[in-house]
Amino acid sequence: MLYLFLTNPVIRCMKKNKTRRSFIKNLTLGSSVMSSFPYLLSGAYNQKLTLDRSYSSETFLVNDRINLALIGCGIQGIYDTNAALKVAGVKLVAVCDLYTGRLDRAKELWGYDIFTSRDYRILLERMDIDAVIIATSDHWHKKITIEAMQLGKAVYCEKPMVQNFTEGHEIIKVYNKTGSICQIGSQGMSSLGNQKAKQLYEDGAIGEIIMLDMYNDRFSSEGAWQYAIPPDATPKTIDFDRFLGSAPKVPYDPKRFFRWRNYQDYGTGIAGDMFVHAFSSLNYILSSKGPKRALSTGGLRYWKDGRDVPDIALSFYDYPETKTHTAFNASLRVNFVAGSGAGGSFKIIGSEGAMEVNSNSCKLIRPIKGTIPGDYSMIAFTEETQKRIAENYNDKKIEKKVVSFNTGETLWEAPASYKGGHYDHFYNFFQAIRGKGKIIQDPTFGLRAAGAALLANESYYQAGSVNWNPETMMLL
Repeated sequence: MLYLFLTNPVIRCMKKNKTRRSFIKNLTLGSSVMSSFPYLLSGAYNQKLTLDRSYSSETFLVNDRINLALIGCGIQGIYDTNAALKVAGVKLVAVCDLYTGRLDRAKELWGYDIFTSRDYRILLERMDIDAVIIATSDHWHKKITIEAMQLGKAVYCEKPMVQNFTEGHEIIKVYNKTGSICQIGSQGMSSLGNQKAKQLYEDGAIGEIIMLDMYNDRFSSEGAWQYAIPPDATPKTIDFDRFLGSAPKVPYDPKRFFRWRNYQDYGTGIAGDMFVHAFSSLNYILSSKGPKRALSTGGLRYWKDGRDVPDIALSFYDYPETKTHTAFNASLRVNFVAGSGAGGSFKIIGSEGAMEVNSNSCKLIRPIKGTIPGDYSMIAFTEETQKRIAENYNDKKIEKKVVSFNTGETLWEAPASYKGGHYDHFYNFFQAIRGKGKIIQDPTFGLRAAGAALLANESYYQAGSVNWNPETMMLL
């Protein structure tokens, strides 16, 4: 398992009355809680602390290594494999892709002795392969994941886990029946930033959650999925018919193969590619099962290159009250035409503070709450009335003292030597295969994240709000 260098806090459910007062009280309870918060009991602060993580230092013999295969040697498949191979005791033995140029690239990257094929089934049937990375287009995730689990392979399936809701339940059924190892690949899930945010939230650092505010702006053709198409792309070098699979039959089109994210037939658009990361982290941090309603809008404003998915998406979600969080709202926005410049943020906002979270850091912000009337509202009263109101507030010494406690910012950052959230997610995967830990993002978790994201598409194409049961993970 993974461990924080700082002492982990006692885990407990978030209660509705978790406020600034209980947060301050916790600061006096001992080191197990103190580690999650700034070591200050009063006044304003601004400080930077270090996150770190220790890993097991095992040496593996040849017979103890995990033999890995990659299915889908595209952009994400290469990044996944490079991250996986940094974990000790892992060897890549086979690669599958439908474009021969990618198979040639695999040999350049990882050695000319690896086995390559256009047929993933050959890899699944090999007895020397222990685990597979599935980094294909979204419309192949369910089929290959199920077949891999049925043949006894441990599976790392890229997000989103599925292209539609019903596919997720099929994967969960096979997962439970086979007892397989299956990790869904939202790579920031296992990061230091997420774990620190979870600790802070569970200890009441931001009070009751009010909303999530997430946005991602891009301003490049590559960022808008207009990926390069190689000059040797032909029907001979690409098995286009196999790529189509269960999707509607269309004539050979290299744009559909190399830019599949732009098409509903093969991908899940902005929601499945980007929103799903936000829901993975949010649900993990809050121990939440997801939202109950979604409303989306957006459009295809600029990248009119044949794609049939929007390049701007705005979605709004209602989360119900549960044992681990109050009812709150989530706002997610992605803009592929961001003339203001690229950027992004994932901010969890509470009644007493906020957290800005990413894989390598977590910033806790606790401002002074404006509870004492100022000139703006007092201007409507006579001088005498203003004086009486001010005296009344001055008598509330306890409330004033509480309001002024622990205000400021603390930034927890991973050191330059940190191996990263992507490494951590694969470390978690391989430790589970070795029986030394549990998967952090199993298929049930994966469907809760993918399902929430796919609600955005459902709402967008229906042009109305949609309802979702986060318990049963089904549309209402």
